[in-house]
Amino acid sequence: MKYFLTSAAALISTPLFAHEGLHMHPHASDPSWLPLIAGTVVVAGLTRLLWARR
Repeated sequence: MKYFLTSAAALISTPLFAHEGLHMHPHASDPSWLPLIAGTVVVAGLTRLLWARR
């Protein structure tokens, strides 16, 4: 019964049934975080490279 309920819950909660409309949170649709993450990865990579060459 546990597996049946888990499977049913997984089928019911698909993105197909997601609601439309205005949200207080944008579901990561705003890519303003992308430059921050890319910059952090670049700085971390350069720091590791410089540290390894030391």
